[in-house]
Amino acid sequence: MQTVDFELRGEYVALCDLLKLVGLAQSGGQAKHWVAEGLVTVDGAPESRKAAKIRAGQVVVCHDMRITVHAGTSTDSR
Repeated sequence: MQTVDFELRGEYVALCDLLKLVGLAQSGGQAKHWVAEGLVTVDGAPESRKAAKIRAGQVVVCHDMRITVHAGTSTDSR
């Protein structure tokens, strides 16, 4: 199984966006289809919400790819 580390740039990322950002899905429609078909798990449980908020510490698995989500390092001084 391929493993990918993903660094958040905010508090969370929507599940379908994450699948696109890591290059697994070629489009939002493809990502939504995979979620609807039950092909995506979050922390070992099937996830059916296309816009589920994925946060640091969570693990997403789809099509033999494991995506580990990490908190980003903020360089913004505000």
